[in-house]
Amino acid sequence: MARVAGLLALALVPHPAQAQAQAQECRLALLLALDVSASVDGREYALQRDGLAAALNDPDIRRALLQGRAPVALAAYEWSGRYQQAVILPWRLLDSPGAIDHAVARIAAAQRSHEGFPTAAGYALGYGAGLLREAPACDREVIDVSGDGVNNEGFAPGLAYENFPFDGVTVNGLAISGSDAGVIAFYTGELAFGPGAFVEVAEGFADFRRAMTLKLFRELNDMRLGRGGEVPECCG
Repeated sequence: MARVAGLLALALVPHPAQAQAQAQECRLALLLALDVSASVDGREYALQRDGLAAALNDPDIRRALLQGRAPVALAAYEWSGRYQQAVILPWRLLDSPGAIDHAVARIAAAQRSHEGFPTAAGYALGYGAGLLREAPACDREVIDVSGDGVNNEGFAPGLAYENFPFDGVTVNGLAISGSDAGVIAFYTGELAFGPGAFVEVAEGFADFRRAMTLKLFRELNDMRLGRGGEVPECCG
């Protein structure tokens, strides 16, 4: 019994790198979720992955990341079926140009984790809620979900919000139009959640980079404009 108690105590002692991350101030924990379900082909996957890397590397986004009063913590994962999720960027504090360079390179080099599985958005959100518990303590927590289809496997987003720890968490959506006529209604009506939640729309995967850049700009600057609000021009 004493040995078990000792092991538990050791498990609760933070790793030095984890303790340092927890001690540093953080204004936003931003978790990016990319759709790799069966409706996303290889070309579309590349447009999504490369578009995200380019959006993070945009000069206006880099400026927004570095000019805040405290750093942003970033992580990213891919999602599709009920049990098909994979982290492509573990949590990292973007507190320097080099840290941003690392995140951009890590995402740009990602290899697709799964193919041919359905769209289990509720499971993806539950997985994201678990990843948020591993993030540094930050003033705000946002999950940024991208996808081109509606939930077609497992429980819906509403059940995820009822049964996973989403208090104070904002879930924003990037709905990619084209393959599913119901995707925008699904993202606005079922997926968007929490304080200041909004949905950005990409007109197909070729428009993903533009839409993601604008979405990151709003999230990093905490622009709670509501749906249909006018967003200042950015990100040339």
